[in-house]
Amino acid sequence: MKTWLSGFLLAGWTAVAGAELSGEVAAEVRLLPHDGAARQHGNNLSLAVEPEYYRDWDDGKQRLVITLFGRWDQGDARRTHVDLRELYWRKSFSNADVYVGVRKIFWGVTESLHLVDVVNQTDLVENLDAEDKLGQPLLQLALQRDWGDVDLLVMPYFRRRTFPGTKGRLRPPLVVADKAVFEADLEEFHPDLAARWSHILGDVDLAASHFYGSDREPRLVAAGNPGLVPHYDLIHRSGLEAQYVRGDWLWKLEAVYRNAADGSSEAAVGGFEFTLYAVGGSVFDLGLVAEYQYDNRGAPFAPVGDNDLVLGSRLTFNDVQDAQLLAFTAIDTDNGSRFTSIEASRRLGSNGLVRLEGRFFSQVDRRDPLFAVRRDDYVQLEYLRYF
Repeated sequence: MKTWLSGFLLAGWTAVAGAELSGEVAAEVRLLPHDGAARQHGNNLSLAVEPEYYRDWDDGKQRLVITLFGRWDQGDARRTHVDLRELYWRKSFSNADVYVGVRKIFWGVTESLHLVDVVNQTDLVENLDAEDKLGQPLLQLALQRDWGDVDLLVMPYFRRRTFPGTKGRLRPPLVVADKAVFEADLEEFHPDLAARWSHILGDVDLAASHFYGSDREPRLVAAGNPGLVPHYDLIHRSGLEAQYVRGDWLWKLEAVYRNAADGSSEAAVGGFEFTLYAVGGSVFDLGLVAEYQYDNRGAPFAPVGDNDLVLGSRLTFNDVQDAQLLAFTAIDTDNGSRFTSIEASRRLGSNGLVRLEGRFFSQVDRRDPLFAVRRDDYVQLEYLRYF
């Protein structure tokens, strides 16, 4: 064991010595037209940096990747944070890859919600859409076979979810505590296990997965001062992914079955994207998106997407600046609450990118989980510079 570990560290040091540096720096301005429901900050400035070192050697059979992330935020002390997004060594064999270290792994196919994406913890202070993830320590064996690819993961350490602070926006009415409660006796050091099979069958992409360990999504339980305490339950999660391509149609489905100490539940999100190509004389491609979100968990821990219809469109401009626009509205069919998201981006020169983002809440019912952020509409402009 010591010989293997020494060899790994030596290989890592050798790779770092000759690594190449790339990454991005970003400046973000967020405009919030309404006062926060809990006296949070107003318009906000933020700066971020994400450098990456990487190196391949041994004829490409070995790789070392190091990715750091840091943000300074004007209004929310908790959003000012640093994270090790990735630090892993990969060894490739003829029909297998071994990964050791900290990685980001994405599972999922749908547009509006990623139910099966369970490996990495959400970095919620970054964005409400839960797309930003913390690095996950793991050991991964990836096998490639004729009948499909298999990923086996052991995760020896759990990352807690980040939450906005007292002055932060888009947070519950009560502040979420830094402390947490775990069902697992070993708390963060309880080993989590996951396995996933994926395969392409003609026009269909399929994947099935299972996870056992501390749930990445905590229950928030009221506990006096400071307000809410995250409870991380041990859970079994079985997931299914399916994607079917037929002409201009793209059909997608994600479904999960959960089983924990408080019972079982099911959730699914599915729908389609239909693309109209070369609209307006080849100016842009237009994608029409429709998805339905279902989750049978009830109060007091009901999710946002429990019975919601999502309608939207995607514009992909056929220009050298790679301009794109994605907009959708999620409508709760039970109470009429609405959430609208707009995301647009365009390259500036060879090393720049400008992104525009908007989040809007309307007709939010008092019983809806979005009621806490009903006054947190915002428009965000971000400039990224790549190096």
